[in-house]
Amino acid sequence: MNTYTTTELTEARRSIDSTLHKCEKALLKLTPGKSQHTLTTRRIKAFQIALELINRELESTNNS
Repeated sequence: MNTYTTTELTEARRSIDSTLHKCEKALLKLTPGKSQHTLTTRRIKAFQIALELINRELESTNNS
């Protein structure tokens, strides 16, 4: 697995967090049950998982 610097992880977290918030705002305007709503919901979940994994990596880096 690749090793990323703390700076790279922090920048990735900032970018993903920004995109996540944009998706959450867009989701409010989409019709439930439509493909765009489903796709955006799945993207939101993927971004949440990515953020959790990045946060874990940053915590383990800081605890080392």
